[in-house]
Amino acid sequence: MKLATLCYVQHDNKTLMLYRNKKENDYHEGKWNGLGGKFEQGETPEECAIREVREESGLTVSNPKMKGFITFPMFDTVEDWYVFCFVFDGYKGELIDSPEGKLEWIDNDKLIELNLWEGDKHFIPWLFQDKLFSAKFNYVDGNYINHEVVFY
Repeated sequence: MKLATLCYVQHDNKTLMLYRNKKENDYHEGKWNGLGGKFEQGETPEECAIREVREESGLTVSNPKMKGFITFPMFDTVEDWYVFCFVFDGYKGELIDSPEGKLEWIDNDKLIELNLWEGDKHFIPWLFQDKLFSAKFNYVDGNYINHEVVFY
């Protein structure tokens, strides 16, 4: 099983998104994603989120707001992924040339028009709600099958 974070830095009704087009053998190639990645040994979800945003964007963030938790059974056809979703409403610093792909500030009302994983179109609107979600998204060979969600 893999533990990971998905992070959405927001500013002026825009969200920082990453177009994955640089890494070799990237399972997400050609898709827009939030920032984030796998936990390192001993990290909390919050520490992982802050580190991943810094590594992928150059931005320093603090005060993560957890918005949800997503289970992706066998997402990459190898392992289950368990993903903590965070929103950040402020940052310091300047964007770097990300090693993962192209960074871009996207208008919040245009987010689900991007080339996203199909499941992301369902949960991205939940990031803007005042409740926590726990969801499971099922994919087979990269194709969205269905999802279930509980809100708290």
